[in-house]
Amino acid sequence: MVRTRFAPSPTGYLHIGSVRTALFSWAYARRHAGKFILRVEDTDLERSTEASVQAIFDGMRWLGLDWDEGPFRQMQRLERYREVAERLLREGKAYRCYCTKEELEQMRAAQRARGEKPRYDGRWRDSKKAPPAGVAPVVRFKNPLDGEVTFQDLVKGPITIANAELDDLVLLREDGVPTYNFGVVVDDLDMNITHVIRGDDHVNNTPRQMNIFAALGAALPQFAHVPMILGADGERLSKRHGAVGVMQYADEGYLPEALLNYLARLGWSHGDEEIFSKAQLVEWFDLKHVSRSPAHFDPDKLRWLNHQYLKKRSDADLGEEGGRRVRALGGKLEGGPAPEKAAALMKDRAETLAGLAEAMLMFYTDVRAGPEQLGVSLTDEVKPALAELAAKFATIGDWNEQSIMAALNAVLNERKLKLPKIAMPLRLIVFGRAQTPNLGPTLAVAGMQRVLARLREHLAA
Repeated sequence: MVRTRFAPSPTGYLHIGSVRTALFSWAYARRHAGKFILRVEDTDLERSTEASVQAIFDGMRWLGLDWDEGPFRQMQRLERYREVAERLLREGKAYRCYCTKEELEQMRAAQRARGEKPRYDGRWRDSKKAPPAGVAPVVRFKNPLDGEVTFQDLVKGPITIANAELDDLVLLREDGVPTYNFGVVVDDLDMNITHVIRGDDHVNNTPRQMNIFAALGAALPQFAHVPMILGADGERLSKRHGAVGVMQYADEGYLPEALLNYLARLGWSHGDEEIFSKAQLVEWFDLKHVSRSPAHFDPDKLRWLNHQYLKKRSDADLGEEGGRRVRALGGKLEGGPAPEKAAALMKDRAETLAGLAEAMLMFYTDVRAGPEQLGVSLTDEVKPALAELAAKFATIGDWNEQSIMAALNAVLNERKLKLPKIAMPLRLIVFGRAQTPNLGPTLAVAGMQRVLARLREHLAA
């Protein structure tokens, strides 16, 4: 059975690159009727926080990336890592190293001075010296001294690294906490992971991990390293490119299905399909169509895609979410139109739920245009036309777009006016703004009571 995993470190927000890795791992497991495991690699004690752990869980749940097992946490598995390290020590495949930090710094400085690559020189590998007093040792792996490590990356193809390029990495730190490369091997082994799908910044770690697997006599998972995501300028994706925590996208009103669709297309494709559901992604997803080249994050494309998904949402759903956001912006739903009517009118103009709420807000606030705004458009020929329009509006029995425009056109014809002459001041009087969607449907949503009240209030001033 296919078993994949997503194993983030809780040292910050759950960012776009991590989410795409999680999505690919999730989709691959679902495509093959396998299991998707979530674990938290929280051994970086200085930077790991519970807030970041919760951000991971919140982001995964918001996106609908459900996991079958876990979440497992490495700091709850310390005894297991120590047990495996002791086994490697007994079998002569690991050793204790008593180098101090100062000794390691001196070693690297001397290597750099000689023009060599800084690396551990193996001085405690086969040492017979007595351990120095007062120095807590680390446990290092006895990496093979010769030969090569070769694997068939499911994205990048064959990769070979000479063992001579690798030094004896630390397995356990002085405090018994595992390093990344050791913890991940023990976890993948214990959790029977069959496919490791992760970012290509881990390619250089893979040979090290493969050697540890071999030392433990364990079967290797298959590896797939996904190219990183770049900004439009070709630089590594960062906050200045819009790479914020995934829950900020939720706050800004992006839909989870739109974000997943966009991320799926960042470095993977199924023909020319641009818009597809999670179910279609699961049906189509494979690793052979993951690009070997970095993908470029395009915020404009994400907004466009979100707009497509937003337009497909039901008016009831958009009204509920839009109404909640309107309240958060200080709007009062009481006395205003049904939020789903306002959302239906505005959704073609909004790229995000936040934008939708801002557009809907004009129906739920008491903003008034001042004399300086009305001054230019409220001419002597327009004032009596507005009074006549208010009188006609008051006689409408069925308040809808057609009856509103019939009354408006009648006044325009009688007064020999063009629509813009009366539309501008009418918008300002009723909504406090010069721009709205088409006047007929907008006035219809606002409701007869509000429109007449605003007109009469202005005419009486």
